[in-house]
Amino acid sequence: MNDDAKIRTVLEEAQVIALVGASPYPSRASNSVGRFLQRQGYRVIPVNPMAVGETLFGEPVVASLAEAAEADFLDIFRRSEAVPAIVSEAMEVMPKLRTIWMQLGVTSEAARTQAEAAGLSVIEDRCPAIEIPRLGITR
Repeated sequence: MNDDAKIRTVLEEAQVIALVGASPYPSRASNSVGRFLQRQGYRVIPVNPMAVGETLFGEPVVASLAEAAEADFLDIFRRSEAVPAIVSEAMEVMPKLRTIWMQLGVTSEAARTQAEAAGLSVIEDRCPAIEIPRLGITR
């Protein structure tokens, strides 16, 4: 369930965000959301195997979740059908992971069930760049 108290808690507690599907193109939502999150004080690790070698949000772009193992928050900018595999991989290689966040239009019952069974918080079909100002969260 995406209730406000849960959303507030995960956004206030998060420190390092792995942003899967980060785009180097400023016109893409993943780019603007990543920049917003970085300005809010989060460390944002961009994950995109097609953009390795570039720098986004003050961080080098990495190819895989294993290279973002220190993240405690996974923000997914990928199609819903890709989410179960991403979540399974994240749960294997990200020992500090506490939150799975699926962007607007992205949902996965299978991934949600798997992640919640492992004790992770799951937010679906929401954007932190909308929720942070809406809830008045400051860091």
